[in-house]
Amino acid sequence: MCGRYATTRSAADLSALFESADETGGVAPDYNVAPTDPVPLVRLAPEGHRLLSLGRWGLLPQWSRSAAGAARMINARAETVATSRAYAPSFARRRCLVPADGWYEWVRLADGGRQPYFMTPRDGSVLAFAGIWSVWESAGAARLTFSVLTTAAVGELAEVHDRMPLLLSPERWAEWLGPAEEPAELLAPPDAGLLAGLEIRPVSRAVGDVRNDGPELIAAVAPAGVGTAAGPTLF
Repeated sequence: MCGRYATTRSAADLSALFESADETGGVAPDYNVAPTDPVPLVRLAPEGHRLLSLGRWGLLPQWSRSAAGAARMINARAETVATSRAYAPSFARRRCLVPADGWYEWVRLADGGRQPYFMTPRDGSVLAFAGIWSVWESAGAARLTFSVLTTAAVGELAEVHDRMPLLLSPERWAEWLGPAEEPAELLAPPDAGLLAGLEIRPVSRAVGDVRNDGPELIAAVAPAGVGTAAGPTLF
């Protein structure tokens, strides 16, 4: 977790929702975001206002020698982000919000297959994953990259996967983006009300192929049988 998600709102909509200036030049809906894909994020400009930017999923620390490891850096664990050599500098100074409609997880089935689920707000509201960003430079070109923070799954979400994105309610957005605070406060578990509003929706196995995209990927389907000793497994 989290290895796939959906973000389908326009740059104009995201700019309004997050009260941010758009520097993306426009974003396309993506129902099947995969590691290293370019997607919108919200960060603070040096002047202090919010920017809607386009970053690639998979943080590259400034000291990285190549971009080859980006796909392995899509998630940062909340338990260690403040002390990790790769993530701590970004956590201290470069935090961001990652807009999403929801995220996918896969549960292993008795027949060896996997049933995907889409975790999304029942009311259609936007989610904000806690993220951290960095700018990686190579051959004179700069690349904005980011990671999504994950935390221990709670409640019904734990039946799908043992990890989940660190979700931030709107009341926590300014705190997350703002000056450094106590890590324990920034990394507090998601609000119970926010979690209660999530739907765990079975969706088509077509989402397992990164080449597939479109609203049909988040449409509800009849779930296949679930339940093995192996427990939930990310596809």
